Amino acid sequence: MSLVIFRDVVKKYDMVITVNHLQFTIGEGEIFGLLGPNGAGKSTSIQMLSGLLSLSSGDILVDGFSIQKQPLEVKRRIGLVPQELAIYESLTARENVTFFGKLYGLRGALLRDRVDEALQFVGLLEKAKEKPSTFSGGMKRRLNIACAIMHRPKLIIMDEPTVGIDPQSRNHILESIRTLNKLGSTVIYTSHYMEEVEAICTRIGILDQGKLIACGTKDELKRQAGQGEKLIFEIDRRSEASYKEISEHPGVKHLEERDQGLTLEVAVKESSSILQDLLFIIQKHGIHLRKLTRVEPNLESLFLQMTGRTLRDE
Repeated sequence: MSLVIFRDVVKKYDMVITVNHLQFTIGEGEIFGLLGPNGAGKSTSIQMLSGLLSLSSGDILVDGFSIQKQPLEVKRRIGLVPQELAIYESLTARENVTFFGKLYGLRGALLRDRVDEALQFVGLLEKAKEKPSTFSGGMKRRLNIACAIMHRPKLIIMDEPTVGIDPQSRNHILESIRTLNKLGSTVIYTSHYMEEVEAICTRIGILDQGKLIACGTKDELKRQAGQGEKLIFEIDRRSEASYKEISEHPGVKHLEERDQGLTLEVAVKESSSILQDLLFIIQKHGIHLRKLTRVEPNLESLFLQMTGRTLRDE
């Protein structure tokens, strides 16, 4: 079942289109990674989904409610962890979470219970009476998360939640996301750290120039990009005959000759059978194989191939 539906969403400023007829869905229970180089429309899309920006045309549905027609119902179902910290330095940790709870209409004993629950979840209950001005960057990020989840939203949007924090806090946040997902929340996750997206996301969408250019699991993105596994053969020498036979093998998509040997790209699903063929060719021609390395495509290489840019490109 789809929890989030983007229906032909457009955002433009004067004649500049930043989001261009965006259409995709996010299933209930997913951790959905939303990636794109700077200026791709990622932040604009999240702001429209959160009700912080109006749509030029189209619509976004969350749990069946329209951001155009029922914005308050949509906002009630969303917890937003923005890239820029949304906490008050002059309030204690408890007062911060309480403030956001009241914005969502929580009162009395329920409010107090939820505040304690959220602070406990992010590991800050013992710091409840302290002000975030005394916190580390990672603790502030965790408090930001507590403010976003205390009303138990169906959809949690994490926009760069691990920027500029220590490894321990980063691991805590990533584990928290997995736990929230297991407890029933759908998560939209954006990050400049590809390894984080690979580690936690069940599905990934890639935006570029305001359009969704690819969407799917990592394996599905590999197939869409046509990218295969790389085999690196370090050899003592090679003959023209062996090189010709390897290059003409139907399973070899790309072949490069380097100082240490040969680098080949092959289809991932067929790599085992292709490898057997190539080893036979090498043995047949009397070539000494010093080392063989198998390299699977990662999300960084897929992203670069699809957009022509790295995630950090300006």
